[in-house]
Amino acid sequence: MSLILSIETATKVCSIALHENGTLIGSQELRVDKSHSKFLAPMIRDLFLKLRKEMKELSAVALSKGPGSYTGLRIGSSTAKGICYALDIPLITVNTLLSMCYLANQVNDNGFHLCPMLDARRMEVYALIVDKDLKILQDTKAVVMEESSFKNYLDRFPILFFGDGMYKSKEILEKHPNAHFRENISPLAKAIGYLALEKYQNKDFENLEDFEPFYLKDFITTIPKKFF
Repeated sequence: MSLILSIETATKVCSIALHENGTLIGSQELRVDKSHSKFLAPMIRDLFLKLRKEMKELSAVALSKGPGSYTGLRIGSSTAKGICYALDIPLITVNTLLSMCYLANQVNDNGFHLCPMLDARRMEVYALIVDKDLKILQDTKAVVMEESSFKNYLDRFPILFFGDGMYKSKEILEKHPNAHFRENISPLAKAIGYLALEKYQNKDFENLEDFEPFYLKDFITTIPKKFF
């Protein structure tokens, strides 16, 4: 028996889900930028009330570990770790991009390879490439989009591109006949929960003291310009 709370805060979408024995029993999502710190805790509380569940029933917490927004990942991580510490339950983490592939596969009727993209700085995207069975062919990395980006893969097989980083990449990639695109696929907690079940069964847990989100790139602050 397992009851797993999943948390997704890596992008503008803040979402949570509750899976019981691998079955989704409830979820909530909010698509409001910079809302995570204000709404994540109330969303969790409301979901448990709605489903008539108690936090003490939880078996584990599953977290979208990144890459993604530095602030969003910190909020999700601190919330997940706080619950795990309070209830003495394990923390499970899932790559944000891989969870997007799980969602994309639900509409991948042609069995294309998958490339999720999250918008990074300037012309960069965070991306990975998997086959239709979610076997990783290219590990998660920051890619500067240019004419040659992904060409070595596109020359070999069709790829479905998706995620918010796709929009600034489409004009570059769409010239290749093997490039395909799908809109409206965002990281969601329900995908984290489905992927977390196997990790839970295998006791593939994080060390709470040492865990840090997968930022991929260092957080950079800027100094405001002075106006005279």
